[in-house]
Amino acid sequence: MLIMKKAAVLFFLLIFSMTSTAQPGFRFESAGRRKVTIPFKFINNLIVLSVNVNGADLNFLLDTGVDETILFSIDDQDQVKLNNIQRILLKGLGGNEPVEGLKSSHNKLSFPGYSDSDHDIYIVLDQDFNFSASIGIPVNGIIGYGFFKNNLIEINYDRKKIIVYNENEKARKKVASQFVPHDISIVDGKPYLIAELTADQRQIPARLLVDTGNTDAVWLFQDKSGSFKIPDQVFDDFLGRGLSGDIVGKRGRIENFAIDSFGFQQPLVAFPDVNATKNIVMAEGRVGSVGGEILKRFTVVFDYKNGKIFLRKGREYSQPFNYNMSGLEVHHEGMTWVKERIDFSATKKYAIYQAGEPTSFAYKFELKPLFSVSNVRKDSPAALCGIEKGDLLVSLNRTPCDRMTLQEINSILKSEEGKTIDVEVERHGIKMKFSFRLKSII
Repeated sequence: MLIMKKAAVLFFLLIFSMTSTAQPGFRFESAGRRKVTIPFKFINNLIVLSVNVNGADLNFLLDTGVDETILFSIDDQDQVKLNNIQRILLKGLGGNEPVEGLKSSHNKLSFPGYSDSDHDIYIVLDQDFNFSASIGIPVNGIIGYGFFKNNLIEINYDRKKIIVYNENEKARKKVASQFVPHDISIVDGKPYLIAELTADQRQIPARLLVDTGNTDAVWLFQDKSGSFKIPDQVFDDFLGRGLSGDIVGKRGRIENFAIDSFGFQQPLVAFPDVNATKNIVMAEGRVGSVGGEILKRFTVVFDYKNGKIFLRKGREYSQPFNYNMSGLEVHHEGMTWVKERIDFSATKKYAIYQAGEPTSFAYKFELKPLFSVSNVRKDSPAALCGIEKGDLLVSLNRTPCDRMTLQEINSILKSEEGKTIDVEVERHGIKMKFSFRLKSII
């Protein structure tokens, strides 16, 4: 047994390659129960679930793009008991070599009423690999195929709830009467569908991974797309990070994207650099992925056993496809103590009195979020006005950033073209103010 913390742990292990093994998967704890409802947080087009792992409550991304459960980013205060440890190598998107990891078997993962008592977990040892900074809340891992494979899984993005239906004919008929079905194929624990792309007035079928762990609308691989060429109007951008490193590429738009009768005009498409996918074994015929920016526009039901995905329009269906026109990538850097002057008559809680201060005021100290600029896109409005990587964000449009969430900051940066953004930053202890207008380049 391994108790995993951020501190170093000593053990003796053997190295072997990661392969998928059959697992029973998640099941209802009560045979007579018809469904289980699981709330989730939806941040930057990603689904974050609270999962109990061997008695410890952790946050996991729900990701149809992975066939195994992956654990990383354990804080100092967290302890997770892990069983039957072996050393492995993990490969994933990104241009670097495989990363060292561990495999742990016979673990219990559970939600209220829905659990798996014999679950394999793959552990990333590199503590620099985590999603917490880019999401804004602690995220400890990723869960995929095992969650989906035994039952009907409804993801209601509008209500931020997942409904797990006990898999039977009655449940399938109910779903079929309320949703539009579409065929999917399950390959190595991942779902694929055929969508239709329109570019240069040509309609092109495309086999895409249905990827709830991808924040973008559509990804197309430059070396796999065949007859589909990159649009003329694109820009270079940071697309994210995979198990094997950073993923860079280009962003642009295509004329139309459709799944059966559901169509979207001028959706955003990302084209990862070929180096990010060169080490990945792709399912035959796959040319890319459809991600959260599309999926959030529906209520989606996955039926892995019968090879179906069911879709129904949600509130976000007709929303425009916006992107971060500022050029700023912002990360959550943790928490910092902030001193605030408060009206003493309003509260005495956490008050610290300073010599010579008026007795009608006091100071309180609170832990507040700290945000920094992790990347500035070349020639973007933010870059041209002088904002630099490493700057600490103080305020955005005159609102203190320590009163905002990362999602709120990103929403402002993805506002409509022409919007003025006023930014105050701190650089080497000096506060500086900048202003720019959002400008679309595609």
